[in-house]
Amino acid sequence: MRDYHRLLSIFEPKAVLTDNIWGYLWGKLGYGSLLFAKALTNASMSENLASERYFPVYYRLGQEGMAVAKARGVKPLGFNGFDPDAFMPGADDAAARRSVADMAEFNRHTAKTHSGIWRDLAVRKRKTEVDAQIAIIATLGKEAGIPTPAISKLVELIHDIEDGRREQSWSTLDEMLKL
Repeated sequence: MRDYHRLLSIFEPKAVLTDNIWGYLWGKLGYGSLLFAKALTNASMSENLASERYFPVYYRLGQEGMAVAKARGVKPLGFNGFDPDAFMPGADDAAARRSVADMAEFNRHTAKTHSGIWRDLAVRKRKTEVDAQIAIIATLGKEAGIPTPAISKLVELIHDIEDGRREQSWSTLDEMLKL
């Protein structure tokens, strides 16, 4: 593994060698739920994350995902500003606000203004991987007795866009505020 890591580091200097695969996976699932929410609009990732109006959406999605991870005995790892501990049960919203601000700042300085999810919906007009990547959180949450209404609503809205029942817009993201 160390040899593979060394080789991968030639192409990606930030490649990480870890024995906590589940931690990285659940960190990615938590961050991914926010990426899917940001794809509900046509705005950039940083613009979405910087919006105080939609902080409750990102906070709730992060909380649901991290509650399921905790129920499964996983200690998620963060990256690109996403701090899983800020969304854990019992964490205060000030930590989550810092994490969302850090994600906005990270995305403000990347060449990629929109996610691959957004491109699938807006440019390629194809289905996303929402069922495999995000709906699984709701399925595992149900098994653990953890309610995930925001995750479930997000999956529904993504399907609505995929199937042409909704457009990518702030009004679509507004549906998440109703929870």
